[in-house]
Amino acid sequence: MRTILIPTDFSENALHALTYAQEVYKCVRTEFYLLHAYADEVYGSFQNSTVSERKKKEKKVRAEVEKKLKKLVDQVTGIPPNPLHKFHTVAAFDSLVDAVNDFANQENVDLVVMGTKGETSNNKTIFGSYTVQLFKYVTCPVLAIPAETQYKQPKKIVFPTDFMVPYKRRELKLLGDLAGSFKSEIHFLYISDFNVLSDRQVDNRLFLNESLKKAYLFFEMTETANKVAAIMEYIIKNEMNLLTMVNSRHSLFEDMLYRSSIDELGMKVKIPFLVMQNLPR
Repeated sequence: MRTILIPTDFSENALHALTYAQEVYKCVRTEFYLLHAYADEVYGSFQNSTVSERKKKEKKVRAEVEKKLKKLVDQVTGIPPNPLHKFHTVAAFDSLVDAVNDFANQENVDLVVMGTKGETSNNKTIFGSYTVQLFKYVTCPVLAIPAETQYKQPKKIVFPTDFMVPYKRRELKLLGDLAGSFKSEIHFLYISDFNVLSDRQVDNRLFLNESLKKAYLFFEMTETANKVAAIMEYIIKNEMNLLTMVNSRHSLFEDMLYRSSIDELGMKVKIPFLVMQNLPR
């Protein structure tokens, strides 16, 4: 069984991410948790309010949020409902990142699925600030679904990596199960000017081979210096359906975050982006 957390701001894009997740896990027993964090809605207009005023505002906002969440569940349950899917709602008086991270740890969530370009996002980047914060700080995998993405089975997955970081078995199992259920290809894209791997890199590559036996694995290399350009060229040329990377200290993903390449990638990539976490859980 999978436990999936869907943060929602009740926008069309958040709904799109939810329906996408329902399609991906259509044949899997899944618990969906729909979460809305509403602290900003309480504090936004009552910054100088008294405690009693704030509590009154919080109670009112919570009631409105719970009503919207119930309506959302009714909207996506389906007729007839999928017997493998159960829906739960979470109204959290907290910031989005803290609410998602706390709930993910509390319920041992397998995956967070969220839309990119919520109601507060601008049009300059697909990956809004909240999405990047979840990529960086949430201790479980995050799947970002661009607004324009039409659902396609993830038959072809590109995984840019430098093979420098070890991988968590649980994270790879999530990817392996996903790839196995769709009989997918996983293309490991090694972006480097050096075509000889170190012993450490060889060990990590062997671990990937052992951990992802349900998928068809391909190992590719490019000498292109611009990582974003290399990734985008590979996605387009090979018609990839899903981009996945690992977030860890000294990883390729962290390097791209440091250089603001994630924003550049976010303006171009039009396919779902799965970020796995190499963080303690």
